[in-house]
Amino acid sequence: MNTSPSSPRRALRDLAPGTLGMVLVGGSVTVSRSLVHAPLFATQAVRYLAATLLLLAFARVARVPVLRPRGREWLWLAGIAATGLVLFNVAVVRGVAHAEPAVIAVAVASVPVLLGVVGPLLEGRGPSRRILVAAVLVVAGAVLVEGTGRTDAAGVAWAGLALACEAGFTLLAVPVLRRHGPWGVSVHAVWLGAVMLATLALFAERPADLLDLGPGQWAAAGYLAVMVTAVAFLLWYRTVAAVGAGRAGLLTGVAPLSAAAVGALAGGGVPGMPVWLGLVVVVAGLATGLRPQRAAALRLRPEPGAQDRAPTSP
Repeated sequence: MNTSPSSPRRALRDLAPGTLGMVLVGGSVTVSRSLVHAPLFATQAVRYLAATLLLLAFARVARVPVLRPRGREWLWLAGIAATGLVLFNVAVVRGVAHAEPAVIAVAVASVPVLLGVVGPLLEGRGPSRRILVAAVLVVAGAVLVEGTGRTDAAGVAWAGLALACEAGFTLLAVPVLRRHGPWGVSVHAVWLGAVMLATLALFAERPADLLDLGPGQWAAAGYLAVMVTAVAFLLWYRTVAAVGAGRAGLLTGVAPLSAAAVGALAGGGVPGMPVWLGLVVVVAGLATGLRPQRAAALRLRPEPGAQDRAPTSP
């Protein structure tokens, strides 16, 4: 994984995929409302099965090999599927029954703080003070965008679970990204999640209820499978592999902004002053945490001829 500072152009190229991925995730909130009354596990299982087939087709076209997991890699990948796909969806759907959606959104927007601390530790580095300051700004801005909302004790618990699962989606991928890359991690996490959800559907739901879904609900599930799973997963893990979990985690602050924008375009009205203020704070946090470290790059630049004296990393 290359987490060293780079030129502004390279930094923009590395961060752009993750930013677009978070835009897709944030915009999916409005789409997901169409599936509130659909069978949870069965619908999500179909979604992730379709996404698996798409990812495998994309990988074949792109001629990217998908390696078979080995040893402990199965545990990491299963952890991504169980937390980031299965439990996260359960936490969000069950959480909104006890709390306003804003409460869940704010909890998920707090992910940068966790990633800013735990992510670098998993990568063998210490947390960056600059990243931590930026993470706090991003979370504060996201709170202003989404508001606080009403909740009860159960809502707080579900929000906490959603936060942990969203962080696990990124942190558990760090140990396997080096060998499997964004393609391999996405493919294996998605098909494992589909198997887990299908198993839960068999025991907890009536899969036959899928036949009662209308065209709009199937369209929503299809959009989630293509854009929010197959495409967004690849984009997100591409950025995590390039810049590290700590810096990539700051981009989760983009999701609430995207959710607010899509909600307004869908007829939710023009955002108020707190939303605009939150937008400014989030942008300030992203600028603080994601700007290239030019001074550090100069210190780390090798001396002339150094590449001839030392082997380069693969």
